[in-house]
Amino acid sequence: MEREAVLVGIDVGTSKVCALIGEVSRDGRLTIMGHGTVPAAGLKKGAVVNIDQTVRSISDAVVRAERLSGFKIDRAFVSIGGNHVESQNSTGQVAVTAHHREVTREDINRAIEVARAVSIPSNREVLHVERRGFIVDGQEGVKDPLGMSALRLEVETHIVTASATAVQNLSKCVQAAGVKIDELVVSSLASAEAVLTETEKDLGVAVADIGAGTIDLAMFSEGSPFQTAVLPVGGNNVTNDVAIGLKTSLQVAEELKLQHGSCDLRGIADDEVVSVSVLGEDAGRELSRLELCMIIEARMRETFELLRDRMAAAGPGMLPAGIVLTGGGAQLAGAAELGREVLQMPVRIAGPSGIGGLVDTLLTPAYATPVGLLAWGAAGLGGQDLVSYEGGASGPMSRIREALRGIFP
Repeated sequence: MEREAVLVGIDVGTSKVCALIGEVSRDGRLTIMGHGTVPAAGLKKGAVVNIDQTVRSISDAVVRAERLSGFKIDRAFVSIGGNHVESQNSTGQVAVTAHHREVTREDINRAIEVARAVSIPSNREVLHVERRGFIVDGQEGVKDPLGMSALRLEVETHIVTASATAVQNLSKCVQAAGVKIDELVVSSLASAEAVLTETEKDLGVAVADIGAGTIDLAMFSEGSPFQTAVLPVGGNNVTNDVAIGLKTSLQVAEELKLQHGSCDLRGIADDEVVSVSVLGEDAGRELSRLELCMIIEARMRETFELLRDRMAAAGPGMLPAGIVLTGGGAQLAGAAELGREVLQMPVRIAGPSGIGGLVDTLLTPAYATPVGLLAWGAAGLGGQDLVSYEGGASGPMSRIREALRGIFP
């Protein structure tokens, strides 16, 4: 009988906290056993602003997932976002020391450690050191140099860092909810695991997870990330604009945005009307749907312009496969059309795919990050070398491997 490993992902976002429990089979297939989603409290733009409220939200999501699956959650992969997340690329070079001048796993790890030893301020913490590629005695484009004959080994890495206090506050909340952290994973890289294809990563592609408070952006080229960033805008900015422009409450503005809103003004008739309750008026009033959509289009156009400027600064012409939009904010009608117009590149909206089990509500862009967390964990089990956030004296991936020795002989 095929034995399976159980993984847990907890996405701690601005608007919702989602806990997913999944089984990973020997051939890498992912089956969802349980999920719990609750409105988030205590978070602003991806960062913790109230410990107690955040702990309560995480606990509620965990309890719901446990009830559905019958599985007790004790550890999880956890997403981290917020505009304190930054990235840089770094190289490391070492001499190959083995007797036969063959590259060993130890040589690879030494090169990664040299690349990792860049100057990082004391108030920042390294979350990921992702291998981008190797140069073996001047030969570029090597993906895995293990066993190759060489005198000199050079590695290019992508290093993602975050504010140490933000990391500590999130870790404190998760642990207070009774869950140990296997690894903190930047939301954009988790989402990329769920929605990007290998072909897109090789060609050059960006993924933008449009959340309520932030947009998590990651850019890939030649199969690896080369830029990770977080923009401090999101779906809440659109809702706020609608509430102010129409003089209504945030709750009503959110409903209007989802039910009647669109970023694409073409095809909206001048005589289309929607009814809306107005602050200070019991009866409410009717307004033009075009007026509503113009407010939404203006803010989303500005958002795409911010994305365009950020991607252009990272490297013009490096994204021939365009951009993949995901996250709850990507579900806004007309987002892809407006994105193509502003960004002048291919744009597609994507949610998770290729998973089984309890997926009735999960195959939408809003759940890209939690599904991606499970995929990230499954990739780690597949033997990939991940140099990641260390949650204590022994690294989380080493703890996973030790635990899995009892599962996979």
